[in-house]
Amino acid sequence: MRPMAPLTITGGRLLTGQKSGDKREPAAGAIRCDGDRIVAVGDVTPQDGDRVIDARGKIVMPGIIDLGVFEIDKPAFHFGGITRAALMPDQPPPLDYPARVRFAASFGKPDLWVHPIAAATRGLEGGELPELGLMREAGAKAVSSGRKWIADSGVMLRVLQYTAMLGLPFITHAEDAGLAADAVATDGETATRLGLASAPAEAEALAVARDIALAELAGAHIHIRQVTTAAALDLVRAAKDRGAKVTCGVTPAHFMLSDIAVNGYLTFARLSPPLRAEADRQAVRRALADGTIDVIASGHDPRGPEDKRLPFADAAPGMAGAETLLPLTLGLVRDDVIDMARVADLLCANPAAILGVPAGQLAAGLEADIAVIDPDRPWIVDSDRMAAQAGNTPFDRQPMQGRAVALFKGGMELKT
Repeated sequence: MRPMAPLTITGGRLLTGQKSGDKREPAAGAIRCDGDRIVAVGDVTPQDGDRVIDARGKIVMPGIIDLGVFEIDKPAFHFGGITRAALMPDQPPPLDYPARVRFAASFGKPDLWVHPIAAATRGLEGGELPELGLMREAGAKAVSSGRKWIADSGVMLRVLQYTAMLGLPFITHAEDAGLAADAVATDGETATRLGLASAPAEAEALAVARDIALAELAGAHIHIRQVTTAAALDLVRAAKDRGAKVTCGVTPAHFMLSDIAVNGYLTFARLSPPLRAEADRQAVRRALADGTIDVIASGHDPRGPEDKRLPFADAAPGMAGAETLLPLTLGLVRDDVIDMARVADLLCANPAAILGVPAGQLAAGLEADIAVIDPDRPWIVDSDRMAAQAGNTPFDRQPMQGRAVALFKGGMELKT
């Protein structure tokens, strides 16, 4: 293969993803890459033979790292400015053997980084532990219970002890299974009026409280993939204040929508965890502002008509979120909830730190994973024309603002 000419991106404003210092907010500058690495950032001049990209009027930021997707869907990821995806273990079959993890890690080549997340128990059934050490060697960057919650506290503690020993984060789905059971909605007026099986929002707080307590006992890093209620966010906030190794995330649906979005039995709004009350949605937005929430992820889970064109209670949970992840996060900037530096933290730097991968920032020596974004470009979501494998989005027909206009993985330009 003929080697790529060096790449220089000029004229844009650099959002470096740096965690401190004077490079937090976008500032004018250029970036130069040679081979698959960034070699210079800031006051950079193109050299003879460089591929030169003019990013005038655009923001140049690290490629987005999507922490916790359920399907590898390259066209949707590239549209959304995503260069790395952490794949949840809920696959057919689950990622509970080293060979499956190794295959998943290679699945995105050459135009997407896939970081597999190993299943915490065999078949994600909450009982027998798999070969976690061998799965780490095969490429697993974290361990997870997937869409399920491990109800047996003894099993959960043993898994956390192993992940602490291996230096891997544990990614948990926080819903107490005894309370959530077969619920498809959150207790409240909407669920009652629609006659939907529902569970109290406290199911999340109870699960979060137990999981944090066990993680502290084991000395493990626990990442709660979605925290969607005020009570659970208070628990995370308190745990962080006392120095616990706790991080958490959320998807845009839970800071954009409340449970009234399921009116009309809209199955595209059938999610797990379910949409919450308006007070909880506002609590999520406050937690994004104050730093309690570390990650915004798409939860990308494309589902076709066979899974979604069903009665609400029978429909599969999940949404196609990769394409709307960036514009909905940018919407928080326009609403003065967060600034652009926090966008880079939430989408790039923090996911990279949790997974332990050398990415998420624009810095010399790191992989040349770069997104050029136009934060003001308008477009309209059309579930029938999405790049994703299926268009199951609760944001169908809604106007968006902002999208990636160029994307590079290891210096190689990808189609957006």
